[in-house]
Amino acid sequence: MASPSIVSASGQSDWVEQALLAELRATAPQGVNASITLIAQDGAGRVGGLHGATSYGWLLIKTLWIDPAHRRRGLGRRLLDHAFAEARRRGCHSAWLDTSNPAAARFYQALGFEPFGHLANTPTQSPPGHCRWFLWRPLP
Repeated sequence: MASPSIVSASGQSDWVEQALLAELRATAPQGVNASITLIAQDGAGRVGGLHGATSYGWLLIKTLWIDPAHRRRGLGRRLLDHAFAEARRRGCHSAWLDTSNPAAARFYQALGFEPFGHLANTPTQSPPGHCRWFLWRPLP
């Protein structure tokens, strides 16, 4: 059998994730493995959104973004509340995420997320001083 070739395949991450999930479903007990995507919009268009996924009883918040003009109005909290409700409906008990934005880390901690780890660059690594925080919380 010839050795498989390796090629760059931009836009194919869904295929890799689906192949892994199919194998996991066949070999281990599962929760609901599915995406959650929520969009916040006003009369002028989209102003924020959340993308995440549920798996093994956990909600992973992959992305949460609010247009700067709409920040500090409770929209991020509302998006999280909707994601939490859907995750609970799917049988999840907790949520986790990671962020490299210090303001976002403070936002999540104010909403009950607790740090469980971090990765930090040294002053000689690029970019110097970069840090990524990992946070979790039980679902309300």
